[in-house]
Amino acid sequence: MKRILVTGANGQLGSELLVLSQSYPNYEWIFADRTKITLDDLELLESQLKIIEPNIILNCGAYTAVDKAESERGLAFKINHLAVKLIAEYSSKNNVRLIHISTDYVFDGKSSVALNEEAKTNPINIYGESKLAGDIACLTENPNSIIIRTSWVYSKFGNNFVKTMQRLMQEREQINVVDDQIGSPTYAADLAQAVMSIVEFPKWIPGIFNYSNEGEISWYEFALTIKEFGDYKCNVIGIPSSSYPTSAKRPNFSLLNKAKIKTVYNLKVPNYKDSLKKIFVF
Repeated sequence: MKRILVTGANGQLGSELLVLSQSYPNYEWIFADRTKITLDDLELLESQLKIIEPNIILNCGAYTAVDKAESERGLAFKINHLAVKLIAEYSSKNNVRLIHISTDYVFDGKSSVALNEEAKTNPINIYGESKLAGDIACLTENPNSIIIRTSWVYSKFGNNFVKTMQRLMQEREQINVVDDQIGSPTYAADLAQAVMSIVEFPKWIPGIFNYSNEGEISWYEFALTIKEFGDYKCNVIGIPSSSYPTSAKRPNFSLLNKAKIKTVYNLKVPNYKDSLKKIFVF
C-alpha cells in the first residue's frame, strides 16, 4: 500500500484532504502537522522524512502570513524555499512523487489577461518571493515534481476571506472591501479533489499547473456573492487598495488560466459560485 504524506495537515487544504482521504482507503495516509513535520528545522525535517518513508508527498505546508513575512523574511524563506528544496531533493533521491502547492503571488499583477504557466513571474512582496524561490528549487532539485499554483483559497476550515466576511456581515451594518484586485477564488475541497485526481491519473506528467475556480471577479464582487448566499443585510462598499494599506503589496490582477490542467489531467473546474454555495449548506 502506497503511503501519502500530507504536510500542513491543519491548514485549509490539508484539512480538506483529511476529509477526502476517507474516499481513498487504498492509500496509507499520514497527516503531518508541525509536531510530525518541522518545516523550519531542516535537519529535523530530513530525519522525519526518512522515518516516514512516503511514496507520495503532498506539500501543503507553507509560511502564509503575507504581511508578517515583510518583517520575518528569514523564516518565510526557510519554510517556503529551503524546506521545499530539501523535500524536493529527498523525493528525487528516493523516487517519491511530489506535488507542491504554490501561489498566484509569484506574479506582479500587471497582466490584463489570465496568467498561464509560462507567464513571467515577478513577485512584489516577500511572501511571493519566498514561494517563487521554492518553486524554482522544487523543479531544479526534482524536475519530476508537480507544482500547483492556486489563489484566494477558502474552506470551512481555518481562517479565510469567506469566514471573515460571514462574521463581519453579521456583526456590522457596513463593511469596505477592495474592488481593484482581480482574480478567482479557490474552494480548498475542489483543490483537494484535483490533487487526488492527479495522484490517481494513469500517467504522471510533471511541471507547473494552475488551479482555481472559474470566474473573474474582484474581492468586492466576491463579498457581494457571499452577502447574497448568506442573505446578509450588511451594506458592502467597494474601495481602492490605496484606501486599505497593508504591509505587503498585493497583485492587482492574478487571474489564473486553467487550460493546461484541464487538458493534461482531464479535470473539470467548477465555477466559483457553485463551489461557494457548498459553504452555505450545513
